[in-house]
Amino acid sequence: MPIYLPEATRTSADTLTPRQIVAELDKYVIGQKAAKRAVAIALRNRMRRQKLAPELAEEIAPKNILMIGPTGVGKTEIARRLARLAQSPFIKVEASKFTEVGYVGRDVESMVRDLVELAVNMVRDERIEEVHAKAELNTEERLLDLLLPPRPGAPDEDPGRIRDEMHGTRQRMREQLRDGRLDDRVVEVDVQEKSFPSIEFITGSSMEEVGVNLRDMMPGLFQGRSKRRRVTVAEARERLTQEEEQKLIDMEAVAAAAVERVEQAGIIFVDEIDKIAGREGAQGPDVSREGVQRDILPIVEGTTVNTKYGMVRTDHILFIAAGAFHVSKPSDLIPELQGRFPIRVELEALGKEEFIRILTEPRSALVKQYMALMETEGIELTFTAGAIERIADFATQVNERTENIGARRLHTVMEKLLDEISFEGPDLVEKIVTIDDAYVTKMLADIVKNEDLSRYIL
Repeated sequence: MPIYLPEATRTSADTLTPRQIVAELDKYVIGQKAAKRAVAIALRNRMRRQKLAPELAEEIAPKNILMIGPTGVGKTEIARRLARLAQSPFIKVEASKFTEVGYVGRDVESMVRDLVELAVNMVRDERIEEVHAKAELNTEERLLDLLLPPRPGAPDEDPGRIRDEMHGTRQRMREQLRDGRLDDRVVEVDVQEKSFPSIEFITGSSMEEVGVNLRDMMPGLFQGRSKRRRVTVAEARERLTQEEEQKLIDMEAVAAAAVERVEQAGIIFVDEIDKIAGREGAQGPDVSREGVQRDILPIVEGTTVNTKYGMVRTDHILFIAAGAFHVSKPSDLIPELQGRFPIRVELEALGKEEFIRILTEPRSALVKQYMALMETEGIELTFTAGAIERIADFATQVNERTENIGARRLHTVMEKLLDEISFEGPDLVEKIVTIDDAYVTKMLADIVKNEDLSRYIL
């Protein structure tokens, strides 16, 4: 018997094969076939697991992935695009921000709490979309009540005739309201003012991490007061629609669906995991590195975390860890943690050919971004093939001579290249601008040649 998962955990990616998943990732990330292949298999295995009998599905743990590669080669982008493709709750955390239990700082369980919070927002937005049409109808009735209050009839008037008149007038006003002809009329509505009392915690931790949920203990403290305000019909419609949407949503059901989605489809991307890898002879602040690993271990292995939306099991959350491992190496991690990341993929450093593709091929390629930005000023910006090749060449040179920061170097190079056009854009008389290799050389050659300038500017 196949396992049944609620609607909240089903995604539109259920029918995608690993090959199709890689093809989708290719639209946004250049190269790194091994990493794409690994995450595609991990996502497909999650879909396969959902079709198994509950007893067997419970036993199948996700195959967590460790990405090894220098900065700026696409580690984070692959994980982020995978989560969007699967419509899964996704959060990126830096391992170096966590501290061992007993030290001041964030504890590792906060990554699960943050993921649940994000999932609640995802599910709530979906439910709002479902009830939006109903909320708009309710809002329309409330606006008509404000615009057309009941008319008291005279003692000798026929109540039936008054009702007919009111109904006719209401229908005419409804048409005007829908056409937007009443948007500028002013009405009085009750507005809930948010009140945030001044409460400080010396530790700097969140309320939840301190273990005290003041909203539950003193609900009236945070509700604020209701205040009557005069606003336009257009503004009142927006406020009242939000109120009606909240009334139509069952937040308990939203929380339950969010917890289920996190447990069955959540993805946590742990970046900079190499920064907490122990090294021989480590002294001083490094003493807590192994402690952080020991704290992360039960989360990755599978434990239950207490959140304000209920208990959350992490057994089937997919963890993707990443690190450059320049100084340390994966074997410096504690053996138990190494064993929880069975899939290892090494990402390759990027060169000139990859930079050319990154500048032009992805849907949101850098060249396309700058062309769209300049178009808002009425400027038609174009890049010749020679210019793109020259930009990639300069970025590669700077990466080789200074620190290799991968594709992120293209951002600094492009900003410096288009500095004059971006600044002068609104005042330019000539609205057709072509960037060729000569212009690129003029703007960047001197900086690239001077290694000291490159370090500070590019």
